[in-house]
Amino acid sequence: MYAVEVNKVTKHYGKVCALNDVSFNVSEGEIFGLIGPDGAGKTTLYRLLTTLLLPEKGWLKVGGFDTVGQMKEIRKRVGYMPGKFSLYQDLTVEENLQFFATLFGTTIEEGYDSIKAIYSQIERFKNRKAGALSGGMKQKLALSCALVHSPSVLFLDEPTTGVDPVSRKEFWEMLASLKERGITIVASTPYLDEVRCCNRVAFLNHGTIRGIDTPEVILNQFKNIFNPPGLQHDKALGVLEENVIEVSHLVKAFGSFHAVDDISFSVKRGEIFGFLGANGAGKTTAMRMLTGLSQPTGGTGTVVGYDISTQYEDIKKNIGYMSQKFSLYEDLTIAENIRLFAGIYGIKDEDIRRKTDELLEKLQFTEHKDDIVSSLPLGWKQKLAFSVSIFHEPGIVFLDEPTGGVDPATRRQFWQLIYDASQRGITVFVTTHYMDEAEYCDRISIMVDGKIKGMGTPDELKRAFNQPDMDHVFTYLARQAKRSGD
Repeated sequence: MYAVEVNKVTKHYGKVCALNDVSFNVSEGEIFGLIGPDGAGKTTLYRLLTTLLLPEKGWLKVGGFDTVGQMKEIRKRVGYMPGKFSLYQDLTVEENLQFFATLFGTTIEEGYDSIKAIYSQIERFKNRKAGALSGGMKQKLALSCALVHSPSVLFLDEPTTGVDPVSRKEFWEMLASLKERGITIVASTPYLDEVRCCNRVAFLNHGTIRGIDTPEVILNQFKNIFNPPGLQHDKALGVLEENVIEVSHLVKAFGSFHAVDDISFSVKRGEIFGFLGANGAGKTTAMRMLTGLSQPTGGTGTVVGYDISTQYEDIKKNIGYMSQKFSLYEDLTIAENIRLFAGIYGIKDEDIRRKTDELLEKLQFTEHKDDIVSSLPLGWKQKLAFSVSIFHEPGIVFLDEPTGGVDPATRRQFWQLIYDASQRGITVFVTTHYMDEAEYCDRISIMVDGKIKGMGTPDELKRAFNQPDMDHVFTYLARQAKRSGD
């Protein structure tokens, strides 16, 4: 018997066809991947399979039960980690687990054997609020919540987006152990190394299944989408001698804990500088100081000529910033977002009108300028957010994991925008958990336990640590961490 059956399923949202005549089966005990670009229909399919939506045409079964007529039976037997929400940030670790156990009519004690291998890794933090956990620990808690009632099928909608490579590897090792226990897993992911961990994958695009086979067959068959050609980047000429960032012996302490522990580096004008580290390594704390949001405990630093300890308000006015979590107002149109941020940056009205028209044309958004941002595909939102962050031509732009959850082809388009900005002399300071993106940077630093453990060009780092690629360099250094990413 199949664990999951999908037969000729169609689903619309108004005039938009989210799924069109989709069919596939998943065998019991299989790790089955759902892959495809943003807006392909993956999340809609998960919601149908978990009985949160009803199909217009066709039928779906999970564990032999129909998603329409037997939804209560299905809900007892499935675990679900949605892409955007699965934890209550203001509840503690233990309170989250208790809540989900109660939803499924069980208790932590009754379900403990099902989650012991995973939950035991974070149980010592059971009184900590979920919002204060690192990405890797949130993963483990969310997975524990999805498993507490001992489901037979587990649905995971891009569960590792925004999580560092080492934590992602550990997560997929956990999934392999669940597979050995006979649990069927259906997972979507934008990471190609995770795609290769699946037994089979279905490539979904524009609501249609384009192919189902082993990962290698699908990735090769659609290599133009999943493995687009690399980008060529010429360093900005004649501007690289000027330092935009200078940091010396920088420290940020919270009591006796040194989140950033004596780091020193400089970044030149027009440089693309990758700032890497596992969750909990100190990257975010360092970035907050460099962007004027937090002041150092010790050491010195300047950003675009302003002192990070005393002139942080001037820094905020002269940089660009694109956050991982918030960069645009979702209920405003494209044009309204551009005008709002241009006004915040103090650009004159006549310049705003001219530059807005130029930007809309460059992004090919002119016909969509009155579209509400919440209706846009993720890739469009990111390109708009980046363009808005450099609308005022700052000396440097800080990008905090700007391409999280985006397919390779869209990520390539985004990096072309980064290269264009670099050519204009804008320094790009970027954090990323995609190690292929690290290869695109001019130089990289890698933080471990609050310190910089490696710095140089991608080729220099690979030689220095005798590793074949940046993924291996990152993993080699990150596994030396002594403090947990909590």
